[in-house]
Amino acid sequence: MESGGVSGTMSDSGFDPTIGALNTALNVRLLNQNVISANIANADTPGYKTKAVEFESALRDALGVGRAVKPQGVEPGHIVHSATDPVQPEIYDDPNGVESLDGNTVDRSAEMAKLAENQLLYDAAAEMLKRKLGMLKYSITEGGGNR
Repeated sequence: MESGGVSGTMSDSGFDPTIGALNTALNVRLLNQNVISANIANADTPGYKTKAVEFESALRDALGVGRAVKPQGVEPGHIVHSATDPVQPEIYDDPNGVESLDGNTVDRSAEMAKLAENQLLYDAAAEMLKRKLGMLKYSITEGGGNR
């Protein structure tokens, strides 16, 4: 198993964990796109084993999905904002591939479908980040009341 090179923490934005989470999602989607593209490029390479990226569970853990946020700090009821660990996706040989006569396990049509799905999810995360930054810009320029 290899470890993917997605750097940075989800709270690198410093003030909004949503921006950091979207940034991390974009980075892991980019890594996934590269792995799927490599699979398609090697579809005719004898002995090539399909690679897959596992990052959903790591991203879920880093976001704290399903975990209660405990109050911390000096005052009871305060929640301390803390940095999460960087998401470390794993790249592994996909055990679900059916081996062809030359030992290759790439299913080109399945990989093309994964590529399209990943692209849609990347575009959705990019759009959410764009809107989040747009709201932030609006609050700084128009909604701040300091004219």
